[in-house]
Amino acid sequence: MARDPEKIPNWKSDFPFQTKLATHVSRREFAKFLGMLSGALALSNGAIVIKSLAFPHKPLEGEHFICNENEVPVGEMFQFEIEGHKVIPYILIHLEGNKWRAFEQKCTHLACAVRYRADLNQIECPCHSGFFNADTGDVIQGPPPRALPQLEVVSREGKIYVKAKGAT
Repeated sequence: MARDPEKIPNWKSDFPFQTKLATHVSRREFAKFLGMLSGALALSNGAIVIKSLAFPHKPLEGEHFICNENEVPVGEMFQFEIEGHKVIPYILIHLEGNKWRAFEQKCTHLACAVRYRADLNQIECPCHSGFFNADTGDVIQGPPPRALPQLEVVSREGKIYVKAKGAT
């Protein structure tokens, strides 16, 4: 079947590719693409490992002033951050009996922000309905796999300070 050259649009004569040939990817090209993608992923994972080994996470040092005692009523929480090697969000909770607790605000499941629920006296992760004990940070209801990291709270002269748990 011969086509009349005058009836072929200009754009088709300028780009004489057949659609079937233009979208065809050979096995060799596909394997080459997969090999390069796998190599790039392996290099990026290696870079993450090297970074974590070369620049280890530094533990929290010293006491850090957070707020005055009268700024956080009983049954309430206060969000704060401690800047250092990296910024980590925390929550400070004022429990009954003048007990203070400080926990990392990231859920141990998928790092969603947790919040204190005074009505339940528990810390809740709203992303997947995980619950933690407000006194100890232990998991009450999954999916979180482990307890929330906790800081030691020091109350002195009406001021609240935090430091690494077990630090002197």
